[in-house]
Amino acid sequence: MSREMRRHPAVTRADKRGRRGIPHAAQRAAPGRAKGGILSWRPRWITDIITELRKVVWPTRQDTLHLTVVVLIVATVIGVALGGLDLGFAWLAEHILLR
Repeated sequence: MSREMRRHPAVTRADKRGRRGIPHAAQRAAPGRAKGGILSWRPRWITDIITELRKVVWPTRQDTLHLTVVVLIVATVIGVALGGLDLGFAWLAEHILLR
């Protein structure tokens, strides 16, 4: 392989067209030529959202149940702690500050 070939490798067809191999303008079907009807054409951002959602690794049912229990326990503990502080400040205001 020559030095020139290493510096400037051959550009493939997908490289010329962009990240997905198809230029943005070519993704849209020509008017009246849509294969799936009027609903087959979607804006690119909707297609990107669908693509990203397919990559998501969803938690298992067991993970979801475990994390829900953790959230409920932490919320209860914080609620009891804040309630206790509120009662303490109310007692303090009533018996010391307002006498």
